[in-house]
Amino acid sequence: MTPFDQVTSLAVPLIRDNVDTDAIIPSREMTSVSKHGLADGLFAGWRYSDAKARVPNPDFVLNQPRLAGASILLGGANFGCGSSREHAAWALAEYGFRVVIAPSFNPIFRANCVRNGIVPVELDPTPIAAEAGAITVDLPSQTVTGASGHWPFAIDAEAKAMLIGGLDEIGLTLQRRDEIAAFRAADAARRPWAY
Repeated sequence: MTPFDQVTSLAVPLIRDNVDTDAIIPSREMTSVSKHGLADGLFAGWRYSDAKARVPNPDFVLNQPRLAGASILLGGANFGCGSSREHAAWALAEYGFRVVIAPSFNPIFRANCVRNGIVPVELDPTPIAAEAGAITVDLPSQTVTGASGHWPFAIDAEAKAMLIGGLDEIGLTLQRRDEIAAFRAADAARRPWAY
């Protein structure tokens, strides 16, 4: 995973409540078990007027030329609800989103974001959507900053450490490799029959 410090980008306003994982990446778009090749199917039901032929829907926000390459997505309440489909986070990450700002997230989706290098920021996206220019999301200081405002956000300390370090749960655990080895050696001396 790529470590996260801060990102400055325009924000894509997709402020709809209860956007589920099937809307983020419809099941028909998942044709492999790989993390790759999903970006094209991101929001396919809304992004294309004809999903099979990949005819862009000009009214959908991701198809606005000025937002091309944006890495911050603004969502509504309960973003990522529905199934535990990790493909939703994979599709967002492959498309280039590094941050999703929403009032609330489905807990499983939030965890999938963290595991895949996407910062889930719980904030009201309305004032951020009003920003005309780019905004900056700074994870170490836990702030979102735009030309007209500064918004602090909370994030779980373990999730923050994983994102800043570019680590998954195993990588986070292996940072304590020396402690684990010391415990194992002490335990082997105490209980040699178990080894």
